[in-house]
Order: sequence, then C-alpha cells, then structure tokens
Amino acid sequence: MSPYALSVLMSSLAIGTITTLSSTHWFLAWMGLEINTLAIIPLMTKMHHPRATESATKYFLTQATASALILFSTTINAWVLGEWTITNLNPMSSMILTIALAMKLGIAPFHLWLPDVLQGLNLMTGLILSTWQKLAPMALLIMINQQLNSSLLVMMAILSTIVGGWGGLNQVQMRKIMAFSSIAHLGWMILILTFSPTLTILNLMIYILLTSSMFMMMINLYSTNINKLATSWLKTPTLSASMMITLMALGGLPPTSGFLPKWLILQEMTKQHMGLISTIMAMSALLSLFFYLRLSYSISLTTAPNISNSNLMWRTQLKPLMILPATIILSLLLMPITPLLLTTIT
Repeated sequence: MSPYALSVLMSSLAIGTITTLSSTHWFLAWMGLEINTLAIIPLMTKMHHPRATESATKYFLTQATASALILFSTTINAWVLGEWTITNLNPMSSMILTIALAMKLGIAPFHLWLPDVLQGLNLMTGLILSTWQKLAPMALLIMINQQLNSSLLVMMAILSTIVGGWGGLNQVQMRKIMAFSSIAHLGWMILILTFSPTLTILNLMIYILLTSSMFMMMINLYSTNINKLATSWLKTPTLSASMMITLMALGGLPPTSGFLPKWLILQEMTKQHMGLISTIMAMSALLSLFFYLRLSYSISLTTAPNISNSNLMWRTQLKPLMILPATIILSLLLMPITPLLLTTIT
C-alpha cells in the first residue's frame, strides 16, 4: 500500500475515534464510528487474498447493521425526549443501543463475526482491530453507564466469558485464540460497567497493553499458529520467554498486570452482594487460563521436535518494534502501582 494512502487511513482512524470520544451529540458520535469503520476496511483488504476480502465483507456487514441500530435508537430517543444529548436516554433506546454497541465490540451473543474476521487479516491490522477499534464503542458505553440495563449487561458478560474461554480451547490459530481472548476480556469489562466505570477503564487499558504486546511479539516471531510458535526459541529465546509470561498475564495469574483487573472486579462484585455471579466469572476465567497455559507450554515444552533445518530462522532477520520492550514491562509489572493507577483514573 502507498505510504500516502496508509497515512490518510491511519489519520482517519484517529479522527473517527477522537470525534466519538469528544462528542456530546449522538449524530456526531455516530459519524465518528462510521469514519472508523470505513477507514479500516481498505487496511483489511490490502492483502490480496480471498480470505481478506471475506473478512472485510463480514466486518462491513456487521458494522453497518450495528450503525443502523445506533441511528435507529438515537432517532427514537430524539423523538421521545426531543434532544440528541448522549447522556439522556429512554429505556427502549438504551436497550437497542446496548445491543448495537455489543455488536460493534464483539460481545457474546453477537460475537460470531470476530474470530472469522480476525483470522483473515494480517497481524498488524488484527492488532488495530483488537485494540484501537474497541475504544470508541467502549467510550460510548462508559458515557451512558448509568442508563444501561445492568441485568442485560451481566447476562452478556457471563455469556462472553464462557464463550471466550470455551471457544478458544480447541483452536490452533493464534489470531482466533486472540479473538476469543478479546471476547472473554470484554465480558469482564461490561460486567463491572454499571457498578464501577473506573474499573472498566482500568481493565480496558490493561487489555490493550497485553493484547498489543502479544500481537507485536507474534509479528516479530512470524507466528500465526501453535506449530510456528513452537519454533520461536530458535529465533529469540528472550522474546519467547517474555511471550510465555505475557500469556500468563492474559490468563490473570498473579503477580502479573492481568491479575489486577480480575481481582478488583471480583472484589467489587462481592461488595455488591453478587457472590454467585462472581463465582461463575472466576470459574469461566479458568477456561481461558487453560488455553493460555497450553500456548505457554507449546512455546517451551510440549510441541516436539523444537528444531528447524530452515535457513529462515536466523535471529539476524528479526526487526523488533521499538515500543515492544515498554509494553512487555507494563504488561508484567503494573501490580505494585495499583493505588496510583486507580487514583489517576478516578
């Protein structure tokens, strides 16, 4: 792709998200989401392959449906209340809007497009789809958190964590595993949304850090499935060890940064006297932990033989991304500064 075209598309992605984040009017927020969607589709199709075209088509149809629902719900809201302000919603518009934003994010039961779309993309576009594209819809949910139906959100959260854990168990493709990981993490975010939006923001920040680290390591190691991941020790042992620990952070094992949001969310849910839901969420997190540990073991121990006769495995061919060391460190060592993070977000 031409550098000029790429710069225009990346600028459009940034402008779309910033427009939605800074808007107080529903129509402007909808325009930002549309700019976002239209800017990423050319990035999806830059790989001239039928799978990429299929992914872009599925993404476009899903996002167009969600955008139509957003416009429909906000028009009903303007008709009933006589205003387009984001913070005022009637119950019917609130429910339709929740479903539309869940479709945009890939929250269960509206998640079926996400694994297939992510599998058809290259790793850099997958990184953008898994991180940057989550910001605008999640910001809208946080802005209207007091007017959302908490029972609907809790049901979708439980379903997302179970589907995210269960769906990733038998996958061998790294992009599909990251898609189901995204679904499970989104479940944790929307569970706590109406009770403590601060924890949702914290969870989103840590999810973006962990997912960015994983995708950048996969880009450096050229690993798109478990078999390629098993030979990563031949390329760079240090990066492979970092990937193992980052996978454990994604699973939420202490003392990594991934444990932090799960611990705080379960604590808050217990304060809200929702012990049964907390137990279900904790148990469903074990499903996700299983496939993260499976990936960790495949890097280090279990997939044999870990040798290669190919001359493409020389370490001199690697070109590490400059931001990668910082994201790895932040992914692993945020636990000690938990009070500072919470104070800053609040």
